[in-house]
Amino acid sequence: MKDKLIELKKREEKIFMGGGAKASAKQKEKGKLLARERVAYLIDKGSDFIELGAFAGYEMYDEHGGCPAGGVVIGLGHVSKRLCVIVANDATVKAGAWFPITGKKNLRAQEIAMENNLPIIYLVDSAGVYLPMQDEIFPDKEHFGRIFRNNAVMSSMGIVQIAAIMGSCVAGGAYLPIMSDEAMIVDKTGSIFLAGSYLVKAAVGEDIDNETLGGATTHCEISGVTDYKFPNDEACLDRIRAIMDKIGHKEKAGFDRATAKAPLKNISEIYDIIPSDTSKPYDTMELIERLVDDSVFDQYKELYGKSILCGYARIDGWAVGIVANNRKIVKSKKGEMQIGGVIYSDSADKAARFIANCNQKKIPLVFLQDVTGFMVGSRSEHGGIIKDGAKMVNAVANSVVPKFTIVTGNSYGAGNYAMCGKAYDPRLIVAWPTAQIAVMGGAQAAKTLLQIQEANLKAKGVEITEEKEKELLKTITDRYLEQTTPYYAAARLWVDAIIDPVKTRQLISTGIEAANHAPLTRAYNPGILQT
Repeated sequence: MKDKLIELKKREEKIFMGGGAKASAKQKEKGKLLARERVAYLIDKGSDFIELGAFAGYEMYDEHGGCPAGGVVIGLGHVSKRLCVIVANDATVKAGAWFPITGKKNLRAQEIAMENNLPIIYLVDSAGVYLPMQDEIFPDKEHFGRIFRNNAVMSSMGIVQIAAIMGSCVAGGAYLPIMSDEAMIVDKTGSIFLAGSYLVKAAVGEDIDNETLGGATTHCEISGVTDYKFPNDEACLDRIRAIMDKIGHKEKAGFDRATAKAPLKNISEIYDIIPSDTSKPYDTMELIERLVDDSVFDQYKELYGKSILCGYARIDGWAVGIVANNRKIVKSKKGEMQIGGVIYSDSADKAARFIANCNQKKIPLVFLQDVTGFMVGSRSEHGGIIKDGAKMVNAVANSVVPKFTIVTGNSYGAGNYAMCGKAYDPRLIVAWPTAQIAVMGGAQAAKTLLQIQEANLKAKGVEITEEKEKELLKTITDRYLEQTTPYYAAARLWVDAIIDPVKTRQLISTGIEAANHAPLTRAYNPGILQT
């Protein structure tokens, strides 16, 4: 685990350099702060910024020169003691241009704001759509235009949106700040227009410079498009803090919080609990006791459905219901040995009923995922594993309390769904460096794919020697395992972040604090659980 954390830190450091030293120096020459410097200045001193999507686009656009962090910084931070979603374009990455993953990441930020009824602050500095990939970012439902649709929806929901134009703001991107509630602009560095001076010349033959066309003076004194003008980034960010300081408070969801207590067991000992071989068993209770307050975990149905652990606890004072895959090899109620990390019928039934209980009690849910899937074979099929699995999936899908998912190890097949994978709307989903996400384990998948490839080659008359088979198996295994890493998942935003396990408590606590801003608007309907 420690080796994996060192690797994580090295990769993060490279990503945080954005477009590199040369591009950063150019921004500094203009008197501008860099994206993460703007965020650090904006949030309350001494508070933490929970950055999400740092690995977005990781190794996805190498043929285009890369797109570190998707060219945009997003996350949760406190501004004037108000928890906010913050979005900051990174102009060192292709002038802040929007790649496909940039759009997806911005939509994720807006989704978090809407789900949790949080104010959102945009620090805009972007040249607009990255034209070489315009067909992958422009016209579809989840593409660029969805951003502005969400601006309008959030406005109707009463969600505060504040935009600061701190650099270029071109074409369709011009709508984002102007569809916000208040828009401010930095003099001489900020500009906003539907078409820049070159395009204006080409389109209508008018000779005009960008500053006169759409600079701070134009939009604050002539067009009235922007509301405030500032001499530099710092003054602009100070005004955002002043606005946030005066926003009224809304009704809370009412999740219970007591005085926070640290775990009695040392949280850093988690590093030694997770085995390097993800197929090996370990005691999941040892993990839980290092994540929860006072190391107290009140188990639900402790003696039944032992391959999943369910129970009540507190994390940083917040009451939570925990659903965790038990990685120990245990005996079932019938005396049968159960494989750790596999979901059996009794465990699925137990988890479904526990999820229903948490919804009834208005207790947020935390899923600790280390699952290899549901149990297969005639005994399981005859016992109704599909029916019990469907109950659990139904319970997760219809849950109305906020859900938070931590992928600690394996996340395979339908187990990913039942344990609240990305498709089941967790408010936040993060991975530890030990996570592996795929439709099935690498060894099983590689052997299946090998059989298919061998059959295709034999059909073409190709002889498969033992040496050729080994070579094929290695190629297939390496390719498949590369697609199961947490970095592959985080690059595509299947998870919001890869985190150090010791930061898990802070992330869950901040997530519940965010969720507490959005009162529950519908009752839990257990659906299939009634049958």
